[in-house]
Amino acid sequence: MLFERAAARHGANVLILDHDLDAAPELGRRATVAEVSDLVDDLASRLWAAGVRPSRRVVVYKADGFDITLLACAAARIGAVPVLLSPALDGATVAELVRRTDRPFLVTDQEKLENVLPETVFDLADRVVLTSGSYRDAVELRALAGVERVRPVIMPADHPTLITHTSGTTGTPKLAVHTGFSLQSRYRPQASVIAPLIPGRETIAIHVSFVHSRLITALAISLYRGFPLVVLRESDPKHVGDLFARLKPGILEAHPNSFMEWEELAQDPRGPLSNVKLFSSTFDAIHPRTVHRLLRATRRRSPLFGQLYGQSEVGPAIVRGFTRRRTLDDDGRCVGMPFPGMTDVRVVSRNGNPPSERNPGFIEVRSDGRIVTYLGEQDRYDAQVSADGWWRMGDVGYRTKWGCVHLLDREVDLIEGFGSTLAAEDTLFGQLPGLAEVIIIPGPDGRAVPVVCTKDDEPLDLAAWRRATASLPPMAEPVHRRLDELPRTATTKIKRLELARLLLADAPQGARADVEDVEDVKP
Repeated sequence: MLFERAAARHGANVLILDHDLDAAPELGRRATVAEVSDLVDDLASRLWAAGVRPSRRVVVYKADGFDITLLACAAARIGAVPVLLSPALDGATVAELVRRTDRPFLVTDQEKLENVLPETVFDLADRVVLTSGSYRDAVELRALAGVERVRPVIMPADHPTLITHTSGTTGTPKLAVHTGFSLQSRYRPQASVIAPLIPGRETIAIHVSFVHSRLITALAISLYRGFPLVVLRESDPKHVGDLFARLKPGILEAHPNSFMEWEELAQDPRGPLSNVKLFSSTFDAIHPRTVHRLLRATRRRSPLFGQLYGQSEVGPAIVRGFTRRRTLDDDGRCVGMPFPGMTDVRVVSRNGNPPSERNPGFIEVRSDGRIVTYLGEQDRYDAQVSADGWWRMGDVGYRTKWGCVHLLDREVDLIEGFGSTLAAEDTLFGQLPGLAEVIIIPGPDGRAVPVVCTKDDEPLDLAAWRRATASLPPMAEPVHRRLDELPRTATTKIKRLELARLLLADAPQGARADVEDVEDVKP
C-alpha cells in the first residue's frame, strides 16, 4: 500500500527514472505518484491472474530496474511474500535460493532464462512469469494486461512481508525474512532524524540496490513527505553528473562506494552537487576523504553528511552526522551512537579482556527492526542472536568513554597484529588523491596485502605510496587491479574473501591454506 498511501497525500508528486521499466515501458521515465500507484495495482492484479495468492512466495530475479521494487509492492499488495534476488547473482546461486523458498512463483525475463538460469528452475518453481520477452512454459505478464483489478489483502503485522538476501561476502547469501512490524521499526528512527533536518520540500535522488530492504524505508520517508523523487539505476559519474546538473537534488541517498565514485562531481563546473542539503549513506562507514570532498561541493548553508551503520538483518542501528568542520584527519572509524529509545548497541569481549582500540570486541545490536529468521536456516539465525535479543553484527570494534561506536573491521577480515585495515584504508585515501579504491586483505602467507585501483587506471605513484604507508603497519607490495575487476555485492561492497581467493592464482601452492581457511571463521 506504500504508493497508494503516498498518492492519497501527494498524488501529483513526480517520480523520475533514469531507465525504462521492463514490466511497464509505457510508463516512461517521468510519472506522478498516482500513476505509479495505479501501475502497482495493475501488476498486483496480473500476478493474481497468474495464480499468486496470499502467503505464497514470489521470487523476483530479473534485469536491474525499479520495476523490481514495484513488483515487490505488487506481490505484497495481494498478501504474497516477495523474495528479491540481485540481478548480479549467478544462475546456480539463484537456483539454490529458489529451492529454499519451496516452489515459489518465479518472476524473471527471457534473457535470464536463456543465458543465466539453469533449466531446473522450472522444476523448482511453481510457475515462471516473464516481465519481458517470451519463453516456453512461462507466463508473460504483458499477456495479462487488462485483467480485472483485485482488492488489496492486508496481512498481520507479524506476517512475513518481504524476503531479501544478505550480501554473500562469506558464501551463498542467506534469505532474510522481514515482517511489516520489523520494516515499520526501521522506518521510525530514520523518519525521526529526517524530519527536523529537512523541514521543507526537497528533491531526493536515490541510488540504492533495488533488492535491498533499505530502499523500502527510503521510499516511504520520501513519498510520505511529498519529496519529488529521482531513482537511479546507473552510478557512472558522467551519467549522474548530467542528470544532477539538470535536476539539482537537495538530498542524495546512495551506497558508500557510489559516493566514492561521485567525488569527481565536486569539480564539475555545472555544480551537480551544489544544491545538496543532505547526503545520506547507509550500510558501512564511509571514508573521510569522500565526506570532505562532497560537503565542499555544495553551496547550501550548513549541509550535512548523515551516516547510518546497520545491516540487512537489523536495519540502521547507529547514526552519525558530519558537517564541513570534518577534516581529513578525523577518525573515519567512528560510526556514531544508537537511536535513543529505538536501537541499542554493546561491544563484548572476544578474549576475556575489555574491548578497546587495540583489542576490539564483537559489536552487537538490539533493534525491533531485526529480521525474524533466515529462511530454511534457523540454526544460522539462532547462532547470531542471544537469548536476550542481542544480534551479532559480524564486525569488531570498541566504544569510547562517550559511548560512540568505532568500527574497525569485519570479523572475517581481521588480521591479527595489524590493527584496523579499514583505518589504514582511510589513511591511504586521505593521502593519495589518485586512489579510486584500496582494499587490505590477508595474503597467502598471512601478511596484509593492499589491492589498489587508481583513477583512470593510471600507474601507482610508488614514491607517494611509500610516504603514505610509512606510519602504517608493514604490508606486502601493493597489487594493482582495475576497478571493474573487483568482485562486488548487490550493494557495491567489495567481496574481500573472494578478492583474497583471486590472489591465490599467483601464490605458491603451499601458501594457499591461509586464505582458504578464512571462510571458516564465521558460522
